[in-house]
Amino acid sequence: MDYKRTLTTILFTFITSVCFGASITLTERQLCDLELLLNKGFAPLEGFMGSNDYNGVVSEMRLADGTVWPMPIILDINAKTKQGLENAGDTQLILRDQEGTILATMEISEVWSPDKNLEAQNVYGTTSRDHPGVNYLLSKTGDYYVAGPLTKVADPKHYDFIKIRRTPDEIKAYFNDMGYDKVVAFQTRNPMHRAHVELTMRAANQVGAHLLLHPAVGLTKPGDVDYFTRVKCYQSLLPYYPEGSVTLSLLPIAMRMAGPREALWHAIIRKNYGCTHFIVGRDHAGPGKDSKGVDFYDPYAAQELVNTYSGEVGIEMVPFKEMVYVKEDDNYQPIDEVDPSKTVLNISGTQLRKILREGSDIPSWFTYPEVMTELKKVFPARNQQGFTLFFTGLSGAGKSTIANSLAVKLMEMQDRPITLLDGDIIRTNLSSELGFSKEHRALNVRRVGFVANEITKNHGAAICVLIAPYEKDRLSNRDLISANGNYIEVYISTSLEECESRDPKGLYSLVRQGKLKEFTGIDDPFEQPVNPEIEIDTALYSVSDAVDIILNYLILGGYF
Repeated sequence: MDYKRTLTTILFTFITSVCFGASITLTERQLCDLELLLNKGFAPLEGFMGSNDYNGVVSEMRLADGTVWPMPIILDINAKTKQGLENAGDTQLILRDQEGTILATMEISEVWSPDKNLEAQNVYGTTSRDHPGVNYLLSKTGDYYVAGPLTKVADPKHYDFIKIRRTPDEIKAYFNDMGYDKVVAFQTRNPMHRAHVELTMRAANQVGAHLLLHPAVGLTKPGDVDYFTRVKCYQSLLPYYPEGSVTLSLLPIAMRMAGPREALWHAIIRKNYGCTHFIVGRDHAGPGKDSKGVDFYDPYAAQELVNTYSGEVGIEMVPFKEMVYVKEDDNYQPIDEVDPSKTVLNISGTQLRKILREGSDIPSWFTYPEVMTELKKVFPARNQQGFTLFFTGLSGAGKSTIANSLAVKLMEMQDRPITLLDGDIIRTNLSSELGFSKEHRALNVRRVGFVANEITKNHGAAICVLIAPYEKDRLSNRDLISANGNYIEVYISTSLEECESRDPKGLYSLVRQGKLKEFTGIDDPFEQPVNPEIEIDTALYSVSDAVDIILNYLILGGYF
């Protein structure tokens, strides 16, 4: 360990904190962006974009100096942080990781409010929140962007897969030492299977290049397989390549799922990592279809855009069509080369994730046994997977009564540990400092979602019982928990009139007397769930009937 450097960093951290104070804890996306700014993976960028560069990128895919760059790389902050900076007169912003370690400081040169709808339309080609990149932009990104010169304090710290995390300088030095004058990179955010191996080997052979498997291990699409499992899958299939033909290295990038623009961005990044060629396949970095089943991007639009700029950015594209399995030949072939008389088999990424969630087996023609073994570790049979039952509905609807009865039944019928997270108990033990403002209600719901996610991903069952009045917060929990297990929303849709007539806690009476304010359903809105898995009106069903409805759903779904 370099104790002198460590002591210097600690001293700098202390002095900076005392003298300056204004700081933000970086999100997962911001951490990824900062790492690639500091290690020159985002060259020629040297810091987060100012408004001139940002506007040029959004409108024309060019920085202010004319350099091709397709994606905004910005540092966003919320209104509270902006106001705090202004009130304190701060000109320096400290950038910290989740553990509080200072990674860099920014000398603030400007703060501005972007047109995020314009950014969505130009960068992603849509303003639909069905698009995960747009949803992140409009729902999670702060309303202000801040820019200014960066001063590096420390590299972001990683504790996993250290030997295969190479910076651009490290990987270029390695290629040089090995004498690789041509390197073709392959970008992926999914486990790799037989089709991917065939595609990448063909691409490397086509251009006579060494292959760099360069998977994204930062923020990807909600619901994707976690990168720990994916990296183990990549490592397990390396023996299927000819010896010495492939190198595996991890890329700490936060994907935007921006299709064509992202493909060009990925190509530029790979040039910075010393690659001469870059594979672009079908629907590169696309999020798939919208809620109406329509593709966000043309399948080969990414190839067209990268081909247009490849000469200018200095990396050659290797285009590939979709690879499909031909049953009669027992091999994979580009889809446009298959004899029409033969049987074609394929499994899309969406279909694969569904198979994994259901705990079903993946066909041997699709993947390798070693990859299957790794995936089975995190996607066991449905009856061994964790799940969250998230109850929502008005006060007095009957949520707690049903949930308590259901919890007892589940303890009798199956072996998972059951955790009941009731709103009243949570308010006492986890959120005692929170009030009932919209902001505090949202925070309470997301806290419960965080706890439920930890239970679910460790194969337990969480039963959450909250009013949870806002759809945005419920969707946030759905996205979080669905990435690690099964999320089942149970909407107890009992009417306001029925709930008020019961008034088991006397709360409605207090509201009508003017003694209780901001009460959901009366002077604060309840947004009905859009697509709950289960809906029950307790004016129509008894408690035992409601429990049976939920148990039948779980049994039919294969949960036990």
